[in-house]
Amino acid sequence: MSLSIEMLSAFSCAAELGSFSATARRLGKSQSTISEAIANLEIELGSPLFDRGGHTPTLTEAGRQLLRHARQVLDASDAMRRQASLLAAGQEPRLTLALSDTYQSSQFQTVTMELERRFPELELECLVAEHDDVSELVLTGRAHLGFIAARANYPVDIGHATLSEASETALFVARSHPLASLARPTAEDLARHRELRLNTYVNAHPPAQGRRRWLAPSYLMLLEMARMGAGWAELPCWQARSFGGGELTQLDMTGWPRPVLVDLIWLHRKPLGQAAAWLLRELTQSAAPQDMP
Repeated sequence: MSLSIEMLSAFSCAAELGSFSATARRLGKSQSTISEAIANLEIELGSPLFDRGGHTPTLTEAGRQLLRHARQVLDASDAMRRQASLLAAGQEPRLTLALSDTYQSSQFQTVTMELERRFPELELECLVAEHDDVSELVLTGRAHLGFIAARANYPVDIGHATLSEASETALFVARSHPLASLARPTAEDLARHRELRLNTYVNAHPPAQGRRRWLAPSYLMLLEMARMGAGWAELPCWQARSFGGGELTQLDMTGWPRPVLVDLIWLHRKPLGQAAAWLLRELTQSAAPQDMP
């Protein structure tokens, strides 16, 4: 039996997207190449993986059972490529990180300084993004690694590990805001005032009927709006303490503050460079085994 990573990658991606054409766009190949790879995989396995009778291909029972094994092979291949990057002599000229403001870590600062010592010629680029914007930057190859508020599911091309240091968010307003004078605000109290809400580029919120809100793509912009007294905002607690200038009040509400786990993500199908692979290993050494490929 001769199975290739390209076959398994096409199969896994098509199972996620439910479309051979979308898979071709995701992987940067022609639709005929994707169809041929999946057909050859079906021949090698001796079982049809997709039912092609409808408008979109759907997994057969055999496809559902074999998908888990295919993804395990892809994870193992990704881990092997990353280890090989560490052993190789070559080094990428630039390392790009997509950073969420939910992540604030003394470990990251220490590891970054060690990165500078080990790779003195490396150009380090840091982008600030949140939620799906982080995933999109990694999926498109614009960023090599991304730090993102943890979620239950990721695209199949994304590898992820939950970092050991959690963050925390809470609701904040300016000290002069009417909500700041309430000992125990309720959801009804919040509804009477403007919400300052995170709004990513990938999944922008549609206009809201009957609600007052301002939207921004970063927590730092929301913080500045809150300092102006424009409304209330959910902010990372570390950021409000560091950049609030003493002008913000944390609202004492049931269920807040909330813990936020942070995941480190990377792209399976694109080998990491030496510096990126080293940084990934250093930051995920204490990650839970089930999170690692």
